[in-house]
Amino acid sequence: MKPHPIEDIYSAHRRILAFIHETPILTSSSINRELDRSLFFKCENFQKTGAFKFRGAMSAITALTEDQARRSVITHSSGNHAAALALAAKLNHIDCHVVIPEDAPEFKKKAAHRYGAHVNYCPPGMLSRQALAEDLVRSHGYTLIPPYDDHNIICGQGTATLELLRQVGSLDALILPIGGGGLIAGASIVLNEIAPATDLIGVEPELADEAKRSLDCGRILPATERTTIADGLQAGVGVLNFQLIKKHVRQIYTATEDQIRTAMHMIWQRMKIIIEPSAAVALAALLFSDIDRKYQRIGTIFTGGNIDLSSIMTEYCEDDNQGAIAAL
Repeated sequence: MKPHPIEDIYSAHRRILAFIHETPILTSSSINRELDRSLFFKCENFQKTGAFKFRGAMSAITALTEDQARRSVITHSSGNHAAALALAAKLNHIDCHVVIPEDAPEFKKKAAHRYGAHVNYCPPGMLSRQALAEDLVRSHGYTLIPPYDDHNIICGQGTATLELLRQVGSLDALILPIGGGGLIAGASIVLNEIAPATDLIGVEPELADEAKRSLDCGRILPATERTTIADGLQAGVGVLNFQLIKKHVRQIYTATEDQIRTAMHMIWQRMKIIIEPSAAVALAALLFSDIDRKYQRIGTIFTGGNIDLSSIMTEYCEDDNQGAIAAL
């Protein structure tokens, strides 16, 4: 990590400002009453490509040298970063290749195609993704842009927290999902420099709890091959990201699959917006974990809204919720 990373986040924000949406903050008086706290949700589900990943992808693309851009770019992703990099590359007239697991959601595969990427499929699992991407780099000389373990990606993701603080002012805590760690790593830089009184808390699916287990033992543990409804968080934590998590993240909670579903349904029903399961884990922790009552003003980020609406009833909804979801 560079010696003055907050300046790099400001720089990333200047580079990407013409391309991104400054997403709004939403609140819910009903959820606030239920939790007896004030929650501020930054809606990156309204970001281009439907996820915060576009910030990091555009930051990385606009930081390329002419030679790197000329050689085309490549990444590996379960979906959101692939689509984000494809669009960022397209807007900058750069050829883009992506590696996506065969078992990734079909609509996320189609999104990468739609934004102009050359899509390569691999067997399920992080190791398969990385191996094929690295093989294509060796074979064709592409410029690899990792999905999260990269300084420019981290700085781009940090711009969401930069905006959030400007929009809502002081917070007692910022609670964020953790997958590979790019979002929370970028947030840690911002909070450390401009809002050190705000505690940073992470949340993971119980079935993809690599960051929590790694933090508990002090070293990075490999990703499990377990499958979670929050597919966007199925990634082993990155090296750069983990360094920042160890320094700045106060605690990491986990949420079960049912807790994630409940939180997601609450957002759909109470706030009338669509978020994907990965975006619901922070609220799940607030609903079901013993998070300190001293945190009264809490911010979080709805990381994405990329969900296959045609499959909601069968894939994501419990039987006893079907009537309520059908009424949305």
